[in-house]
Amino acid sequence: MAGHKDGAQGRMTLWGIEVFAAIAETGSISDAARRVGASASTVSQQLSNLEAALGAGLLDRAARPIRLTPAGRIFLRRARAILGEASLARSELANRDLSQLQRLRLGVIEDFDADVTPRLLTDMAGLLQSCQFLLETGASHRLFDQLETRVLDVIVAADSGPPADWMERYPLLREPFVAAVPIGRGGAVTLADLADLPLIQYTQRHLMGRQIAAHLARHAVEVKHRFEMDSYHAILAMVAEQVGWTILTPLGFLRAHRFNDRVTMVPLPLPPLSRSLSLCARRDSLGAIPGDIALRLRLILQDMVVAPVLDRFGWLDGDLQVVSAAADQVP
Repeated sequence: MAGHKDGAQGRMTLWGIEVFAAIAETGSISDAARRVGASASTVSQQLSNLEAALGAGLLDRAARPIRLTPAGRIFLRRARAILGEASLARSELANRDLSQLQRLRLGVIEDFDADVTPRLLTDMAGLLQSCQFLLETGASHRLFDQLETRVLDVIVAADSGPPADWMERYPLLREPFVAAVPIGRGGAVTLADLADLPLIQYTQRHLMGRQIAAHLARHAVEVKHRFEMDSYHAILAMVAEQVGWTILTPLGFLRAHRFNDRVTMVPLPLPPLSRSLSLCARRDSLGAIPGDIALRLRLILQDMVVAPVLDRFGWLDGDLQVVSAAADQVP
């Protein structure tokens, strides 16, 4: 019996992983206990069991708020993926009738069109076997207009404010704005370091360009610029040729990966700025389908965006992250 008991203590459990993620996200055992509906002592014991099973300390309990150890930061990425897969499994089992959906009109921002969207559609095609998929790619403001006028059923776009009353929203990804500079200028870059290069601006016809321009104006930052463009590829091609530097997000940087040997990301030489991406649908129009798509997208984004970027640019850890399903704004 003793050997069986010891073996059980050495196993990872889904409950233990959920408790760990709650502590990591709240920074407090008592707050995590309230989130998961358990006592603080139960939460603490689950954490100890998980650390024993992994053979590594995950949290620095002496810090206030509690901080992740290096091992904890690594495991948190895996924990979120495990919890996402578990949620997706529950969703699939609870919504097996989704296979009867005949048509899905999906709108997605350009940031996803090269890698994330094809992966999502391939994934969804296996579940919705009789469904016809209609894909629209475009700027966030245009996708929101098409959702409101019922041209689209579901969109993935950058948040521009609180969701409208008729909308349900599923947050997906939070990402910071960064600077992209010629490879030889990597490291801690200041505006003074870039004084000899003009800023190549992302077009203000799109929401992201307006966000950047407003941020510069808000902090009274004046930088010389000669170009305003709406193509990540064109912008980063010019940065690669040392014509200038730009402000963008990690997603934008990934889209133009063929320039990655001549362009690098560095922290924004300005006060921090970030944006959030969400999946939105008309309230009560598709049942559980929007939530199911959001679950799948979170897993894809962790695998295809967050993990590879953090492997190369570890300083983005904590700023670039998939958003927990607890943030969903639904009926």
